[in-house]
Amino acid sequence: MAKQETTAGHTNPAFVNDEGSPGVNKAAEAGEAAAVIKKKELTKEEKQEKFQMLKNVFIISIAFMFLFTSFNSMANLQSSINKVEGTTALSTLYAALVISCAFVPTWMIKKFKAKWTLAVSMLGYSTYIAAQFYPRAWTLVPTSILLGLGAAPMWSAKCTYLTQVGTKYAALVGENAEVVIVRFFGIFFLFFQSTQVWGNLISSTVLSQGKEIDDTPDEVALLSCGVNFCPGTHADNNNTNLEKPPEAQIYTMASIYLACALLSSVIIAVFVDPLTKYGEDDRVGSSTGKSGLELLIATFSHMRHPYQLLIIPLTIWSGVEQAFIGADYTAAYVSCGLGVHMVGYVMICYGVCDAICSVSFSPLVKMIGRVRVFSMGAIINFAIIITLRYWMPHPDDFLVFFAMAALWGVSDAVWQTQINALYGVLFTDSSEAAFSNYRLWESLGYILGYLVTTYSCMMTKLYFSACFLVAGMLGFYAIEIWERKKGNHKKNQV
Repeated sequence: MAKQETTAGHTNPAFVNDEGSPGVNKAAEAGEAAAVIKKKELTKEEKQEKFQMLKNVFIISIAFMFLFTSFNSMANLQSSINKVEGTTALSTLYAALVISCAFVPTWMIKKFKAKWTLAVSMLGYSTYIAAQFYPRAWTLVPTSILLGLGAAPMWSAKCTYLTQVGTKYAALVGENAEVVIVRFFGIFFLFFQSTQVWGNLISSTVLSQGKEIDDTPDEVALLSCGVNFCPGTHADNNNTNLEKPPEAQIYTMASIYLACALLSSVIIAVFVDPLTKYGEDDRVGSSTGKSGLELLIATFSHMRHPYQLLIIPLTIWSGVEQAFIGADYTAAYVSCGLGVHMVGYVMICYGVCDAICSVSFSPLVKMIGRVRVFSMGAIINFAIIITLRYWMPHPDDFLVFFAMAALWGVSDAVWQTQINALYGVLFTDSSEAAFSNYRLWESLGYILGYLVTTYSCMMTKLYFSACFLVAGMLGFYAIEIWERKKGNHKKNQV
């Protein structure tokens, strides 16, 4: 799923959890300093095998690009075009994901193998997009459950495939396995991060067709936007900017997205080699050999760790803030103030800034430290929340809509890369249980965010978001203080 992955610069795929959120190992930071295996001359057959491995990595990356080009953009529009049913379905999706993460990935990969787990799971996304042709609760909710159940094994299979192929590739060419695996994940995210651009460009282009520019906006209707926005109210229904686009446009957009989603599954089925070719049968269960039940027990046992308890609010915040930008900001500010057709353009700005900053923060952390980077993300989010509390969206403030999205993309890059990294640094000896907690609590954040979106006014949502951000940062600072005291204690002992 969109935004449940991190950029390769911050990951160690050797510590992949069952959903596919990679972790960080301290050894990854020393990858360049690790002993370099002497490279060897390859035979013709070995060069062909090397090409096949690289081909599989690129093909999987392209397939995910097609899949999330459709899903991410459709999800961004749910609070604007389907409103209550759309956001309810999204919260259901993440509830199903939590259940799926505990039980489905290990069983499904063992049963169908990695390649066909990818192909079959991707079809779950296609059913959800197909439901957009007749968006009702009884079509959106069941397909959301199906998508959620398939998302966890899909991400797990992807990580399993890239990790296994990366290991074989490194042995073939004589490189360090960890370096190669990180490189393969970098290729994957190069394609994955571009989905916000392509998908939102499609949606805005389609929804802008025949749209007349209104030089005289309805000032009365605009008073119901921003902090005054309440879903389903009379003022909401009278705002022409919030009118549902013509069905012909929605059908056109859904048709393009459905074709992309189906194509992703076909690409995997036709062009990707079975992982059994690269020793898939040597892998047992999850990345550490745990069954689904054993991983579930380890996940809850891990919550006894004080650091895990302290980091839970920040992890929930990661889900809350993604739900906010994708559902609340797009509906209450962009759709209400500019029109539904502008959502895609604004989210392109968000996605581009998010992607660029995700790549940039690894060297930034080395330069100024983790605490300053986390603090920067929190300050940006606080500033935006305060601005959204008092700023009334208006077409005259055209650039402000993009600036808010761009800044939120900068802060989101902090949370998506650095929270993953923090889990990897803090829990090096129990990475799988730790990242299982990560996906559990982040998914809970999504669920809470979408539920609040469905049933609350914007004022409540802003305070709700601010509270989780405060709680999350307090927990983070407590961990940092604890770590520094431990470090000073060790120095004194020496």
